[in-house]
Amino acid sequence: MRSVAVFVAALAVSVSVAQAQTRSLQVYVVDVEGGNATLFVGPTGESVLIDTGNGGANAARDAGRIVDAVRDAGLTQIDHLITTHWHGDHFGGMAELASHIPIRAYYDAGPAVQGQPNTVAFLADVYPGLVADASRTIVDPGDTISIDGVEWTIVTAGGDVIESNLAGGGGRNPYCASFEPQGPDTGENAQSVGSHIRFGEFTALHPGDITWDVEGALMCPENHIGTVDLLFVGHHGQGPASPVGSNTPQLVNALAPRVSIINNGTRKGGQPESMSVILNSPGLEDVWMSHFSLLGGQEYTVPGIFIANTFDRELDAMPIAPLPGTRDTWPDPPPHNGTAHWFKVTATEDGTFTVTNTRNGFSKTYHPRT
Repeated sequence: MRSVAVFVAALAVSVSVAQAQTRSLQVYVVDVEGGNATLFVGPTGESVLIDTGNGGANAARDAGRIVDAVRDAGLTQIDHLITTHWHGDHFGGMAELASHIPIRAYYDAGPAVQGQPNTVAFLADVYPGLVADASRTIVDPGDTISIDGVEWTIVTAGGDVIESNLAGGGGRNPYCASFEPQGPDTGENAQSVGSHIRFGEFTALHPGDITWDVEGALMCPENHIGTVDLLFVGHHGQGPASPVGSNTPQLVNALAPRVSIINNGTRKGGQPESMSVILNSPGLEDVWMSHFSLLGGQEYTVPGIFIANTFDRELDAMPIAPLPGTRDTWPDPPPHNGTAHWFKVTATEDGTFTVTNTRNGFSKTYHPRT
């Protein structure tokens, strides 16, 4: 009998260990053509969606792409929806999405600050109806969102940043020696809700579209975050041009991500000034991009195996040089309503994670730092 009891006990331990090893955090980086939509699914199936893509004529397209990811994850509802800020490429698909799947809890940084007509109308006429049958929380830095098995901390919101250090944070940030504060960004980007995600030993940061001075407040002179395994690159991978730029060396270099994922468009993000920072961050293993960037050309865009979507219009030749000009002179992208591909990230509690490109089936696994 004793041998049977020992065997049963050993079996129970082995089953427990196996279950622990198979617990995972799943992340879908959904292509919404230079907007933002990132779906997290915790080890018990609890879900968090950050942003809902573009609105207007593209609302149905982007909501449909999110629903495809939701179905792939086997979800029947979205438990938590975080809207980083009130720009149309971040909240535009919300009402359309809510017509397809229940959303149980909404989170945002509070009222809009820019007064854009479409945003004002949405917040006055649509948003109250969406949250009426759910819940709405206006978040502050330091707040947490309760997700079984995942530590989710709000690190920026409403232009403010956390005052205390996360586990692993603290200490002087050496990259701050070259930081020069810029004029404050009075628009929506600086209001972004930024999230730090911890799953066992795996850590990630999703900063929304925070801009220069918010990045400085978060990281200088003290690094409140520490390092992360995965950076969901902010502001679609747009560069640190003042006063409303993003992805400064003070943020990216101090985080020292093993992997960065950029949810960019063909003509939005990925320009030389941002890619120079992202590709040179210490300890970097790879960068993955939702689209080939015409703004970076071959000089500043990663190899195609790491790109989920290629062009919105086929080109006669692969551009080597970045697209010349400025945002005011770049041509508007043609509509892209065809097949879109996402990145899927699978992380385990020991800090190992795998990124898969669903366009070509290529996967790469990243093991914990030693």
